Amino acid sequence: MMDVSRRYANPLIEQRADPFIYKHDDGYYYFTASVPEYDRIELRRAATIEGLREAKPEVIWRKREKGMLSANIWAPELHRMDCKWYVYFAAAHTTETDEGLFDHRMYALENDSANPLEGQWVEKGQVKTAWESFALDATSFEHRGKHYYVWAQKDPNIPGNSNLYISELENGWTLKGPQTMISRPEYDWEKIGFSVNEGAAVVKHGGKLWMTFSGSATDHHYCMGLLFADEDADLLDAASWTKLPEPVFRTNEENGQYGPGHNCFTVGENGEDLLVYHARSYKEIEGDPLYDPNRHARVKVFAWREDGLPDFGVPEPDTAAAEAADQVGK
Repeated sequence: MMDVSRRYANPLIEQRADPFIYKHDDGYYYFTASVPEYDRIELRRAATIEGLREAKPEVIWRKREKGMLSANIWAPELHRMDCKWYVYFAAAHTTETDEGLFDHRMYALENDSANPLEGQWVEKGQVKTAWESFALDATSFEHRGKHYYVWAQKDPNIPGNSNLYISELENGWTLKGPQTMISRPEYDWEKIGFSVNEGAAVVKHGGKLWMTFSGSATDHHYCMGLLFADEDADLLDAASWTKLPEPVFRTNEENGQYGPGHNCFTVGENGEDLLVYHARSYKEIEGDPLYDPNRHARVKVFAWREDGLPDFGVPEPDTAAAEAADQVGK
């Protein structure tokens, strides 16, 4: 039986936003995230979730000095497809007027080594979509033999900053067939500061696919929403997806946790379902929140309600690593 009472030491890894953990069948956990400098992509691995904290990060790719792929390297994710590793990430570009710093596009790296910390990472280029517009936060998942790609993008004809789209993958870096918008900011909690749907993550449970995403600006208003679809549905049909009208994970003043979001899912060593996310431990931010480095990677066990919905609870307070480790060992 899943132990939902387990507590992990938080923060898991400091100053790592947009955290992503992949549990591979080699028994290792692999971790990547945005670094505060936004200039490189790192990977680390460990046999346990807690072990990722002290694991040595290996730089697998660095930004270019100028032009495309030279600025604001955001939200890398590690995925496995056709016996190869892929890292999806977003990158902007430098110009003489800095106008390209937030004009992101999505890119893919490929590695055919068994261990993604070894071998060579090869640039496969931009993941092309229907428009040349702001795009980021790609994720991927497999369902019934098909690989899907989900991302956030600005439709030039729709007001707002980004909507969520889905498409099937032809290979690790090429979309196949149509792309479908499955969510756009429509509720007030998705449109504070910026009108945003981004940072999607998928988990399967109880005959359904559950897709979390994040909305609003990256300050204390940032929070997580939820979409779901039946496992037998056509995932490329927008009508297959239902969106909850309220956020499912948000700032908790009592626990001193602000702006939780941009999550992923994994499982613990004992099979418990884990929510991996970032959050700050303070509310007031000087300057642009994107350049505040203290969005720390965190992890918590979550449960499933009797009606089938995930129950993420509230963001847990910061805990001393030694104290949490002692509790886990009991």
